[in-house]
Amino acid sequence: MNRYLLDTSALLTLRDDEPGAERVAALLEAAARSELVCCGCFMSQMELLCRVWKDEGEEAGRNAYSTVLRLPMTWLHESRDLLERAAAIKASFPVSLADAWIAAAALQLDAVLVHKDPEFVKVNDLKQESLPYK
Repeated sequence: MNRYLLDTSALLTLRDDEPGAERVAALLEAAARSELVCCGCFMSQMELLCRVWKDEGEEAGRNAYSTVLRLPMTWLHESRDLLERAAAIKASFPVSLADAWIAAAALQLDAVLVHKDPEFVKVNDLKQESLPYK
Protein backbone atom coordinates (compact mmCIF):
# COMPACT_ATOMS: atom_id res chain seq x y z
CA MET A 1 0.00 0.00 0.00
CA ASN A 2 1.28 3.48 -0.83
CA ARG A 3 2.49 5.55 2.10
CA TYR A 4 2.69 9.32 2.37
CA LEU A 5 4.30 11.25 5.19
CA LEU A 6 2.83 14.72 5.67
CA ASP A 7 5.39 17.33 6.68
CA THR A 8 4.43 20.16 9.01
CA SER A 9 4.17 22.44 5.98
CA ALA A 10 1.57 20.12 4.44
CA LEU A 11 -0.47 20.09 7.65
CA LEU A 12 -0.32 23.89 7.88
CA THR A 13 -1.25 24.13 4.19
CA LEU A 14 -4.42 22.19 4.91
CA ARG A 15 -5.19 24.14 8.08
CA ASP A 16 -4.69 27.51 6.41
CA ASP A 17 -6.32 26.50 3.10
CA GLU A 18 -3.25 27.46 1.11
CA PRO A 19 -2.40 26.30 -2.43
CA GLY A 20 -1.97 22.53 -2.21
CA ALA A 21 -4.62 22.09 0.52
CA GLU A 22 -6.81 20.13 -1.87
CA ARG A 23 -4.00 17.60 -2.44
CA VAL A 24 -3.42 17.11 1.29
CA ALA A 25 -7.19 16.74 1.84
CA ALA A 26 -7.38 14.17 -0.98
CA LEU A 27 -4.58 12.12 0.58
CA LEU A 28 -6.30 12.18 3.97
CA GLU A 29 -9.65 11.24 2.43
CA ALA A 30 -7.99 8.30 0.66
CA ALA A 31 -6.38 7.28 3.95
CA ALA A 32 -9.79 7.38 5.65
CA ARG A 33 -11.03 4.97 2.94
CA SER A 34 -7.96 2.72 3.57
CA GLU A 35 -6.73 3.28 0.00
CA LEU A 36 -3.33 4.49 1.23
CA VAL A 37 -1.57 5.28 4.48
CA CYS A 38 -0.91 8.81 5.70
CA CYS A 39 1.82 9.16 8.30
CA GLY A 40 3.43 11.91 10.29
CA CYS A 41 6.52 12.36 12.41
CA PHE A 42 6.17 13.32 16.07
CA MET A 43 8.31 16.37 15.30
CA SER A 44 5.53 17.77 13.11
CA GLN A 45 3.17 17.65 16.09
CA MET A 46 5.57 19.84 18.05
CA GLU A 47 6.23 22.19 15.13
CA LEU A 48 2.52 22.66 14.46
CA LEU A 49 1.71 23.32 18.11
CA CYS A 50 4.63 25.74 18.44
CA ARG A 51 4.03 27.61 15.19
CA VAL A 52 0.30 28.17 15.72
CA TRP A 53 0.80 28.99 19.42
CA LYS A 54 3.44 31.59 18.55
CA ASP A 55 1.40 33.16 15.74
CA GLU A 56 -2.15 32.89 17.11
CA GLY A 57 -1.91 32.15 20.82
CA GLU A 58 -1.88 29.13 23.10
CA GLU A 59 -5.56 28.19 22.67
CA ALA A 60 -5.29 28.21 18.87
CA GLY A 61 -2.10 26.14 19.08
CA ARG A 62 -3.71 23.56 21.33
CA ASN A 63 -6.78 23.41 19.07
CA ALA A 64 -4.60 22.89 15.97
CA TYR A 65 -2.71 20.13 17.79
CA SER A 66 -5.96 18.40 18.84
CA THR A 67 -7.28 18.64 15.30
CA VAL A 68 -4.19 17.08 13.75
CA LEU A 69 -4.38 14.16 16.20
CA ARG A 70 -7.88 13.35 14.88
CA LEU A 71 -6.73 13.06 11.26
CA PRO A 72 -6.54 9.58 9.71
CA MET A 73 -2.78 9.40 10.20
CA THR A 74 -0.29 7.03 11.77
CA TRP A 75 2.32 8.84 13.86
CA LEU A 76 5.93 7.71 14.06
CA HIS A 77 7.51 8.50 17.41
CA GLU A 78 11.13 8.65 18.51
CA SER A 79 13.10 5.42 18.52
CA ARG A 80 16.79 4.58 18.43
CA ASP A 81 16.64 3.69 14.71
CA LEU A 82 14.83 6.91 13.86
CA LEU A 83 17.27 8.92 15.98
CA GLU A 84 20.27 7.41 14.17
CA ARG A 85 18.70 8.06 10.75
CA ALA A 86 17.92 11.65 11.70
CA ALA A 87 21.46 12.18 13.00
CA ALA A 88 22.92 10.79 9.76
CA ILE A 89 20.72 13.12 7.70
CA LYS A 90 21.58 16.14 9.85
CA ALA A 91 25.30 15.31 9.61
CA SER A 92 25.16 14.85 5.84
CA PHE A 93 22.74 17.48 4.53
CA PRO A 94 22.06 21.17 5.22
CA VAL A 95 18.65 20.73 6.85
CA SER A 96 17.15 21.87 10.12
CA LEU A 97 17.00 19.52 13.07
CA ALA A 98 13.23 19.11 12.74
CA ASP A 99 13.52 18.41 9.00
CA ALA A 100 16.17 15.77 9.69
CA TRP A 101 13.71 13.92 11.95
CA ILE A 102 10.90 14.26 9.41
CA ALA A 103 13.05 13.10 6.48
CA ALA A 104 14.28 10.16 8.57
CA ALA A 105 10.69 9.19 9.32
CA ALA A 106 9.80 9.23 5.61
CA LEU A 107 12.85 7.10 4.79
CA GLN A 108 12.17 4.66 7.61
CA LEU A 109 8.56 4.19 6.46
CA ASP A 110 9.48 4.17 2.75
CA ALA A 111 6.91 6.94 2.36
CA VAL A 112 6.58 9.81 -0.08
CA LEU A 113 7.24 13.03 1.84
CA VAL A 114 4.62 15.67 1.02
CA HIS A 115 5.91 19.17 1.77
CA LYS A 116 6.53 22.80 0.79
CA ASP A 117 10.07 22.94 2.16
CA PRO A 118 12.93 23.33 -0.34
CA GLU A 119 15.40 21.98 2.26
CA PHE A 120 14.16 18.44 1.62
CA VAL A 121 15.19 18.51 -2.04
CA LYS A 122 18.82 18.15 -0.92
CA VAL A 123 18.26 14.82 0.90
CA ASN A 124 19.29 11.83 -1.24
CA ASP A 125 16.98 8.86 -1.72
CA LEU A 126 13.98 10.69 -0.27
CA LYS A 127 10.78 10.18 -2.26
CA GLN A 128 9.07 13.56 -2.38
CA GLU A 129 6.02 15.41 -3.58
CA SER A 130 6.32 19.18 -3.41
CA LEU A 131 3.15 21.18 -2.87
CA PRO A 132 2.78 24.54 -4.64
CA TYR A 133 4.34 27.50 -2.87
CA LYS A 134 2.32 30.60 -2.07
